[in-house]
Amino acid sequence: MKTTAVIFDAPLSAAFVEEELAEPGPGEVTVEAILTQISTGTEMICYRGVADEGTHWAPFMHYPRHNGYCMLGRVTKVGEGVEEVTVGDRVCATAAHVSHYNVTMKQLWAAPVPDGVSDEDAVWAILGVITQTGVRMAEHVMGDRAVIIGLGPLGQLVTQYLRAMGLREVMVIDRSGGRVQVALEHGANAGFAGDIADAKAFVEELTAGELADVVYDVTGHPAVLPQALPLARDHGTLLMLGDCPVPSQQCLTYDVVSRQVRIVGTRSSWLPDAHRRWTPQRQTDLLFSYLQRGDMRLADLISHRFTPQQGAEAYDLLYTRREEPLGVVFDWTQEESGG
Repeated sequence: MKTTAVIFDAPLSAAFVEEELAEPGPGEVTVEAILTQISTGTEMICYRGVADEGTHWAPFMHYPRHNGYCMLGRVTKVGEGVEEVTVGDRVCATAAHVSHYNVTMKQLWAAPVPDGVSDEDAVWAILGVITQTGVRMAEHVMGDRAVIIGLGPLGQLVTQYLRAMGLREVMVIDRSGGRVQVALEHGANAGFAGDIADAKAFVEELTAGELADVVYDVTGHPAVLPQALPLARDHGTLLMLGDCPVPSQQCLTYDVVSRQVRIVGTRSSWLPDAHRRWTPQRQTDLLFSYLQRGDMRLADLISHRFTPQQGAEAYDLLYTRREEPLGVVFDWTQEESGG
């Protein structure tokens, strides 16, 4: 059958193309996309095409390439041996920006999506697992104070998770005043709009000089690490949720040795043995529980909606006006009309 896709055909270039899709094999299902969400950090790294050699990013820098991994869709075909889902079920899948895709059950992180969760909430599920994994790695305890640096989609999710957990202080920092305001409306206690280098007095005031128990760097920008470390308290934690493509440009500060601030890295759904039972599927179930109870809300974080044919326009917006968009989705229900 024919399928369509938004791909990167070269660095700084996106295209809408038609492709062939085989029938689903044993253990696979075909999913027809409803919405796919742009992972603005990961995908813009691949769009720019710049990464250090030897990093896990380096193999991604080839073109043409499929991109994206956040799909909400509906099952249209079921392969041999699949019993967990049926045709018509809404599912969340780790699939690229394509109209139809064959996935295994392991790639379905919500199967099926509960009726009480809207499409616009459900499409956040994959990013919701990535950020929930990061929050688990921080190993918060009652009374913790946290700082979140970078309020794109991931930073906004972390903000809401920490509020749902009941942290004592959820402080947010971003250059964009608009993004700070969104975070304040979704659970943050206090916000700082400006350069992180100027934010230490803000954190000190809210913590009586003790600084933060956990600082989240959700930017992936190499310049942020040395500016973020001084915001953590003695023996505190700096959690790197933003994955930098050029780690050769990152540097440590005296805080790591002299104040024993620990650095914890987190990526995707990879959890250590102590948290292994929290599979992507279980984390997605928890996210949906929070959404259904009203403890979190995500649909209103979608700031831009494009048709797949507008892929070049979507990525150009993210490249040229980075701080303007927040949640960005492709609406595949509008593919045929282009409207």
